[in-house]
Amino acid sequence: MLSKRKLVLYIATSLDGYIATEDDSLEWLFKVEGEGDNGYSEFYNTVDTILIGRRTYDWIIEKEKGKFPYKNKKCYVFSKSESGKNEDVEFINRDVVEFTNEIKRLDGGNIWLVGGGVLLNSFIKERLVDEFIITISPTLIGHGISLFKKSDFELELKLNGIRRFNQFVELHYEVK
Repeated sequence: MLSKRKLVLYIATSLDGYIATEDDSLEWLFKVEGEGDNGYSEFYNTVDTILIGRRTYDWIIEKEKGKFPYKNKKCYVFSKSESGKNEDVEFINRDVVEFTNEIKRLDGGNIWLVGGGVLLNSFIKERLVDEFIITISPTLIGHGISLFKKSDFELELKLNGIRRFNQFVELHYEVK
């Protein structure tokens, strides 16, 4: 029997809870001494599908200078203005809950929710995220783009594990 696919948020944050500066910079993250790839390859190999918000997708295309980093995965970008597909992604302009539940029922590996912000908040509110793998950088930014937005809901988690990658700490939670 196949196990149920999980939707996983895998992301890095500053110690004070920001995923980027207000101008979308991650320079603070790359200044910290890690260990190898900080568990990225191990996680990436568990995933065959990636969900991305449009703003994060545009940022990736700009920063990677058009070289899409997830070519060997099925990638969906949630967008209100774009539709269709290109060689790397399919743009989705559908109900997030309905679409996500459809792909979670398909056979395959885990699903990675890339990015944060508004899309993440809607996924959490609708209880679509099954696991949170959050890597904390020993950096205080002071302000920027928050990992979690203010919300009107509660979500209880269970700690599955803690790992250290030199100066980074990875916390792995599952939804109760």
